[in-house]
Amino acid sequence: MSKLQLSVALGDYDRTRALLDGNVQIDGVDPVYMTLSPEEIFFRAFRNKEFDISEMSFSSYLVKASQGQNDYVAIPVFLSRAFRHTSIYVRTDLIKRPEDLKGKRIGIPEYQLTAIVWARALLEDDYGIAPSSVTWVRGGIEEPGRPEKIKLQLPEGIRLENAPEGKTISQMLSDGELDGFIAPRPPAGAASRNPNVGWLFPDPTATAKDYFKRTGIFPIMHVVGIRKPLLEQHPWLANAAYKAFEQAKSRALKQLADTSATKVTLPFVEEQLKAAKSLMGEDYWSYGVSPNRKTLEAFVRHHHGQGLSHRLMSVDEIFHPSTYETVKI
Repeated sequence: MSKLQLSVALGDYDRTRALLDGNVQIDGVDPVYMTLSPEEIFFRAFRNKEFDISEMSFSSYLVKASQGQNDYVAIPVFLSRAFRHTSIYVRTDLIKRPEDLKGKRIGIPEYQLTAIVWARALLEDDYGIAPSSVTWVRGGIEEPGRPEKIKLQLPEGIRLENAPEGKTISQMLSDGELDGFIAPRPPAGAASRNPNVGWLFPDPTATAKDYFKRTGIFPIMHVVGIRKPLLEQHPWLANAAYKAFEQAKSRALKQLADTSATKVTLPFVEEQLKAAKSLMGEDYWSYGVSPNRKTLEAFVRHHHGQGLSHRLMSVDEIFHPSTYETVKI
């Protein structure tokens, strides 16, 4: 039997590199890999279904899945995870503490981005800032005119404006037209050099560590989706892909731990790795539903509460059913 020839769109991460360089194979698949930015992957996948297997925005996937309009079915492979305390920037001359954001204007690239959902969640849970208590201004980070990649029906009370034509949210933040900025990328241009622009949390890493200690949540940003018709025709593909992504991640973690010559261009790798394991456990970047159920439940609750999910989804219906249990030897 010949292998399936499939297009696979992924970011170039240490945890995907063994797939990209061929050291790990997806059983039964002859892949054509494309390494692209998340913005390009998500736009092309959700607008045009261009890839057979694709890295996906968790939020965008949930929007579609809750409406029963998902063209992809996700597997619990979490290629991107991040504490989004570092994603919240403010005019430090105006905003001194999180509570000061109430009634203010915050720039965002898209309302439904996963990073924005998580940032709104922590602002609401820890500081009482409901999504309806600020005005959201949507625009590009580096280029003006960025559209929302999928159509949304937001609840009443949410104030969402488009940035003025020709302006980015980075420029508006630097010019004082915005009080805050939340995005997966930092502010660009003049805002990156403005002494009055900085993180909301002076020590976001310490704040994020405290958040994890209190909640046990390590936010999930991206999942992996497989086109639904492929899975209907080849139900084995979900577990074949899941297994390969697990193997690729395991290979990356083994290399990361080999500090005879560090594999990343960064000092203090041993210390950071030890600290992560001490705080979060040996399997600190886990795939699969079971070890991540608390994080997944928090996300679907906030996603629905923010008016993005058409209905409140159960964690047990988000991923391909064959991936909720995997073989053990």
